[in-house]
Amino acid sequence: MRLGFQLAFADEFVVGMGDSLRRSLRILVIGTALAILPAVAVTAAEDSPFRRLQLRTQQRTQAPAQQANPGSDQSALTEDQTPEETALTNLPDEGSNLAQTLEPGEEPVPLQSTPPPTSAMPGVLSPTGIPQSERPTDQGFETPPDYLSPAPNPLLLPTQPAQVEILGTQPISLATAIDLAFRNSEDLQIAFLQLERSREGLRAEQALLYPTADLGVGLRATNETVLGLGPDDTNIQLDGGVRADYDLGISGERSARIRAAEEQVRLSELEVERIREELRLSTINEYYAVQQAIEQIRINQTFLDEAERNLRDTQLREEVGVGTRFDVLRADVQVANARQSLTQSISDREIAQRQLARRLNVPPNINLTTLAVEIAGTWPLSLEESIVLAFQNRAELEQFLVERDFNEAQRQVSLSATRPNLGLFARFNGLSLLTSPNLPNSADTGFSVGAELNWRLFDGGAARARAAQNELDIQTDEFEFENVRNRIRLEVEEAYYTLQANQANISTATLAVQQSAEALDLANLRFQAGVGTQLDVLVATRELTEAQGNLVRAVLDYNRALARLERAVSNLATAQR
Repeated sequence: MRLGFQLAFADEFVVGMGDSLRRSLRILVIGTALAILPAVAVTAAEDSPFRRLQLRTQQRTQAPAQQANPGSDQSALTEDQTPEETALTNLPDEGSNLAQTLEPGEEPVPLQSTPPPTSAMPGVLSPTGIPQSERPTDQGFETPPDYLSPAPNPLLLPTQPAQVEILGTQPISLATAIDLAFRNSEDLQIAFLQLERSREGLRAEQALLYPTADLGVGLRATNETVLGLGPDDTNIQLDGGVRADYDLGISGERSARIRAAEEQVRLSELEVERIREELRLSTINEYYAVQQAIEQIRINQTFLDEAERNLRDTQLREEVGVGTRFDVLRADVQVANARQSLTQSISDREIAQRQLARRLNVPPNINLTTLAVEIAGTWPLSLEESIVLAFQNRAELEQFLVERDFNEAQRQVSLSATRPNLGLFARFNGLSLLTSPNLPNSADTGFSVGAELNWRLFDGGAARARAAQNELDIQTDEFEFENVRNRIRLEVEEAYYTLQANQANISTATLAVQQSAEALDLANLRFQAGVGTQLDVLVATRELTEAQGNLVRAVLDYNRALARLERAVSNLATAQR
């Protein structure tokens, strides 16, 4: 009776009004009737479709309040919770700090307790409002633990599946990741070995500055017949001598070889510096890749939850006769697409985690995850100052200059083959006759000193040809220097402009998050009042998650651009990093 009276009253009230106002009032009356009818007609049937639909609406309107008050009672789990959310809610208190750093499907590393917190990195800004998964921002290690170091035997090859099984996931900070990369990287270790090899080569060339000493000893037996007359005589004699030689180096070969070895050492040092900078940039990019994959999981999981809730609500509406099969099919497609996106994002996270673990060369049974997303810092220099500083600091530019000097030294070595060479020598000899049928045993000694001059007058033009090769290498180094100089300037400009663009994108994305959150609140209010649809709420939720994802991507792209700019300039002070 009450419903009929309201409908009749509405029909009388809207007489004479325009079509648009009439349609709006009818929608409002029907929504009010749908909210009242289940409470009057099906009071005893608590599990009816109308009752479940009403509970869905109440949960929808109460969700923002529960998110705003994290200290509220959440012991009673709704049927909308995913198994991953239920598992995280029921975690024990012991080790809970470590568990909060993990994503659904990850297990903590059982090797040690929660690492002690460290202070935030200097110069790092932590703006509020960046949507992300729940992970602490100050967790890390002052010194990476030993269990994150690779096996001491580099030739170790696992032969059992249990030896490569993932035991757990270790959260690490970006600073810890860089420390692990510097400590565990095979490429950097190979570069250090090459540097030590070059130093040993320099020591070998520096040995030419000292005289050489040789010892020779001989024992011989002779049996000779003179013109076939008389019996054979067998003589046994022992002779020996010590000889010392010293090259005066007038040809220039010795000094050129030493200078070439010194330049080779410098090249190896610059190569170590270059590999360190490249390793730092690669580690930062792969760390940010894990962060972005994790945040993409959060975005896709949120949209999947909303799509599943929309599907259940749409099915209930179809059951009570206020929905259509078409709406249910559309909701099914949305759920399927959301689930597929979530599955792909989980795969992307696993791949990114394994790439980071490979970059850091941690043991194969440990997975790695990251801490929260935050802005890495600011750039204190202008574009022009950055370009000039890059020209001064980049190891690649200095490498070509050193290679030019190295090739010049090699040219002098080639030319020294046709130059005169003067050396000093001192020799001491001794001869002892051990047995002889005709002569008694005797011993004689003697010494000699002198100088020797060697000069190759003709070599067929080989020395000149090798020197011409070295001259061409010098010209090649000069052109390569110019090429790398221009490339470095382009790298600085690209990174600088990208940094500025993403800095503006962070402000734009922050405003978009605020506006989309306000739009979601309005969509919930319209749906509660009956003038909006569940699809409007779903679209608003999707737009909010996309805006949050855009904000996270803008922050990560800003951090990547900052890392590329630091790499392009290189050798910055620690405080500026």
